[in-house]
Amino acid sequence: MLQPLVQIQRDIYLALADQIKLLSAQGNWLGFLAFLPMGIFFGAVHALTPGHSKAVLATYLAGSEAKIVRGLLTSLTLSFTHVTIAVLIAVLSLPVVSIALGSVGRAPLLEDISRGLLGLIGVWMLWRAFSHTHHHKHEGEAFGVMAGIIPCPLTLFVMTFAITRGVPVAGLLFAGTMMIGVALTLSAVAILSILLRERLIHFVEGRPHLFNAITRSIEGIAGAALVALAVHEIFLR
Repeated sequence: MLQPLVQIQRDIYLALADQIKLLSAQGNWLGFLAFLPMGIFFGAVHALTPGHSKAVLATYLAGSEAKIVRGLLTSLTLSFTHVTIAVLIAVLSLPVVSIALGSVGRAPLLEDISRGLLGLIGVWMLWRAFSHTHHHKHEGEAFGVMAGIIPCPLTLFVMTFAITRGVPVAGLLFAGTMMIGVALTLSAVAILSILLRERLIHFVEGRPHLFNAITRSIEGIAGAALVALAVHEIFLR
């Protein structure tokens, strides 16, 4: 399953590289704009590969009280942050580059910051599960920002290539279409997670004590999973 996805990404990236080279040499914006929608497919396929916080997003939403709209806002926030951080690093040459980028396409420092923040969200969910504390209105969006701090590696590649060819606007435009594709995949994950949680809760709605116990247990398990993930990624990898 993974290899075909990698091959699709490779083919699209090579085609994009050719388009950027033509744009740089001939100023053929019409051809590049015609190719631009391919970025949506590129981003959607890329988000299906390991990473992109899909499991973290599903875990959080499974343990939250978020409905479909709130879940979509969370996934959109995550997608926007994930791509935008990469664009900022490439375009602004932030000082974080020299200390955060340990290898091609990775940002160890930003990964540790993201996982640490998600671990705090997990602790908060655990505490809330046992203290009956209500959810905060913008918690989902805050989670999306924390989970999306890790920059998108392909966006970094695209932006860097476009900048070195003297057409940074082309990189920005393609990054924008990639963001749409990433958002589509993560939104699908969010919707499925919420629907599965709602289906489980539906079976026990008529039993208030059991309903309360299950909802608290789901949130507690989700919180524990986020804490365990944070500890593993920061200290044990």
